[in-house]
Amino acid sequence: MENRVLIREFNEARDVEVVGKLEKKCEIGSKNGVALFTNMTTDPLCRIRSYAVHVMLVAELRENGELVGVVRGCIKSVGTKFEGQIVKLGCILGLRVSPRHRRMGIGFHLVKSVEEWLMRNGAHYTFLATEKNNVASTNLFTSRCNYMNFSSLFIFVQPVSLSLKVLSQDIKIEKLQIDQAISLYKNKLRSKDLFPTDIHSILKEKLSLGTWVSYFKGEAWFDFENNKENNNEGTIIAKTSPSSWVMFSIWNSCEAYKIHKSKSHHPFFKFLHATLSHAKVKIVPCIGVRMPIGSSLGNPFGFLFLYGLYGEGERLGELMISVLSFASRLAENVKHCKMIIAELGVSDPLIQHVPRESSISCIQDLWYLKKVNCVADDNKEERMMMEQFGNVFVDPREF
Repeated sequence: MENRVLIREFNEARDVEVVGKLEKKCEIGSKNGVALFTNMTTDPLCRIRSYAVHVMLVAELRENGELVGVVRGCIKSVGTKFEGQIVKLGCILGLRVSPRHRRMGIGFHLVKSVEEWLMRNGAHYTFLATEKNNVASTNLFTSRCNYMNFSSLFIFVQPVSLSLKVLSQDIKIEKLQIDQAISLYKNKLRSKDLFPTDIHSILKEKLSLGTWVSYFKGEAWFDFENNKENNNEGTIIAKTSPSSWVMFSIWNSCEAYKIHKSKSHHPFFKFLHATLSHAKVKIVPCIGVRMPIGSSLGNPFGFLFLYGLYGEGERLGELMISVLSFASRLAENVKHCKMIIAELGVSDPLIQHVPRESSISCIQDLWYLKKVNCVADDNKEERMMMEQFGNVFVDPREF
């Protein structure tokens, strides 16, 4: 394979258009000939550009220079449940192989190449995700690349057109100032099994629309005191707090990439990282993007991603309904937005409070991990590979 395919770094000056066409080819179809594919809004690096250490690799046929595959990688520091141990996690994203060149080992060589790049740049572990029923990807990651499943999550998909948009009169939703959101997240993320150390960077990204708290009226919210003695950051003084409350942030994925609907000539190609593959039966009819006869391209649509979900108290179910209602109302003012999406780990306390509505689709997502460099504490390193991480922070930059 190495004699036939060259793995090289993406050249932004000359590869943008070609990679865009490749992404379009990697679509998921159906028996009636309708397909979904993504458009990275003219920027193939949009999912990794915010990371200081990132790379995009392409697979190029040596015989004619055709680009037949692509993969992205980035490195971030994350805290863990092991006394807050910080590790460098190399994330592998957006693996694509041209439909005509699959089952030739190109995907395997792209994964190995980006792993080597991440390892050279200091990653302790490499990480990737795939939908549970994506057998081809699961086999590639576990059997050929020696990854271990370390976390299971559920993705919830709510069409905006079918969501309840009436907010309860008993519930208040208040937007936090960004410094308040940063302080509150830093205080609460320690309870997660895996969490980013750069939450401040995530919240300050232009795609992050803000952070809100939902709680019952008549109850006092946290008091914020601007104490700058500790690293010039404000701290939260919890003089009083609501009996039940939920915190959430919203990411505008419509600005990062959009989903298109087209006439497919390849019946069963994979979509995105298979996130929406098993929900498409519900999503496509619900959002009203049926293809007109003779049309080759439907209107693009995107979604808002709920992230940083955290709650405390006994009445979280009512508050979660208010969160989805609020997000759906907000989505009506976002161009092309047709869905609300959230992802929670299997042992996240909030997962049992997600509304069980018929309009909400649920897809199981699997996260995989592999050690590529040693870390300081061997005992914690061994536990990192052996234990399941059920309550994790889902980074919107990687969704």
